[in-house]
Amino acid sequence: MKPFTFKSVSIIGVILAAVVFLLPTFFNCWPHKKINLGLDLRGGMHLVLEVQNIKAVEAEMERTIQEIKKQLRKEGVKHLGISRLNDNSILAKFSDGDDKSGFETVLSKNFEHLVTQKPHMDNNIVSYKLTLPEEEMENLKKMATEQALETIRNRIDEFGVSEPDIRIQGGNRILLQLPGIKDPERAKDLIGKTAQLTFQIVDEDADVNSAINGTPPVGDEILYQTKYNAGSSVPIKTPFLIKKRILLDGSLLTDARVEFDQFQQPQIGIEFNRKGARIFDRITGENIQKRLAIVLDKTVYSAPVIQDRIAGGKARITGNFTLDEAKDLAIALRAGSLPAPVRIIEERTVGPTLGADSIRTGLMSMIVGGFLVILFMVIYYKNAGLIADLALVINIILIGGGLAAFQANLTLPGIAGIILTIGMAVDANVIIYERIREELRSGKTALASVNAGFERAALTILDANVTTLIAALVLYQFGTGAIRGFAVTLCLGIMASLFTSLIVSRGIFNFVLKNKPSRKLSI
Repeated sequence: MKPFTFKSVSIIGVILAAVVFLLPTFFNCWPHKKINLGLDLRGGMHLVLEVQNIKAVEAEMERTIQEIKKQLRKEGVKHLGISRLNDNSILAKFSDGDDKSGFETVLSKNFEHLVTQKPHMDNNIVSYKLTLPEEEMENLKKMATEQALETIRNRIDEFGVSEPDIRIQGGNRILLQLPGIKDPERAKDLIGKTAQLTFQIVDEDADVNSAINGTPPVGDEILYQTKYNAGSSVPIKTPFLIKKRILLDGSLLTDARVEFDQFQQPQIGIEFNRKGARIFDRITGENIQKRLAIVLDKTVYSAPVIQDRIAGGKARITGNFTLDEAKDLAIALRAGSLPAPVRIIEERTVGPTLGADSIRTGLMSMIVGGFLVILFMVIYYKNAGLIADLALVINIILIGGGLAAFQANLTLPGIAGIILTIGMAVDANVIIYERIREELRSGKTALASVNAGFERAALTILDANVTTLIAALVLYQFGTGAIRGFAVTLCLGIMASLFTSLIVSRGIFNFVLKNKPSRKLSI
């Protein structure tokens, strides 16, 4: 008889692979990721964010309005006002005659994707109402949510949170689970920072105080710069009259990093790509002796006077930053701006002490449950029970190896799933052993009884486990958080249980009885 068959080598290989993946969790023996502990075990922060993706539609309509005005100027067509309405449609007014026909020509050539309602005539003024197709609006919302997910993921990765769980939940919500995080408030500020960087010219021809007390000139807006005096926490807000036209934005950034000025105060050095560098070169060349405002999320950070053309595409954002604020701002700029604001609608924080208690109680319940099952099998099935117990230990090793290999999160409900699979694995052995006892009572030899018992029980065990596996997969697909953690360990446990009960246990029996097929079986 060959000492090692292909089947026995395969069994040993699977077990060794599980041990290799599992060992780094307990010993720092080689560089491989450990089993990830979920939020309820490790402690951390649970957030549900709502992406206000309607803002992405509003921004698209504003861009469309600017494009329409640009094309009308190019064609020499005058309008009586083009504005966005509250329902995100565009209202455009023209005098009846050449301007009306000129607008319709521009519309058909450049904006055929817009849905145009029947024009309304009133005192020789023609009003057009333009909207985006419903499908395009829904697509914009979906893309805004997906882009927000990627932007937040990039920020979290640079922030240094290990094994975060970030995914879309529903149409416009993002679920974040950040295990092991030590500064929740800083993380929330970073996640929620829109980080929309723009470069705009300061309007110094109009009086800012008159604009504050009255109405800003057409095409201008009032933005503020916030500063703090040394040793004071009271903010000093300085108003600026800023031209609304955005000359350059942060979408063309390639890098943002923390630097220090001559007084060792933190500042952010930014660098544009080739296209951004060309635009920045042109802007600074055309606006010498004018003030260029660097605006982030509608706040003026600095407004230096342009002394000369700036080539190379590099600039600096100065302000009263702390080092952490500068780092977080640099992360947000590198990761990109959010396409729409996000709002925290659910927040939970789990302390590391609570997580440690959960691990302790979960492991204790698993040890006690496993010990009672092992004791029952030895008492009731004697030596055969020892084989079932060995298969049970291998089962747990396989589940742990699977969690490490697939980088799945182990949660408290996941521990419950492992305990459940321990019972299910033993249940399969019970079915097999009762079949073997029936065969022994009919007068067959030990080896023949074992083979017949496994063959007769296999279909029943497969049916029971496959239906449970289907239910576990459905839980994983549609569940969230703790439910998914339970489903992961249940799926791994079912597959490990089938492997250990139908293949490993049978292999051990065959190894023991192969040379002595007539040997009495202790069962």
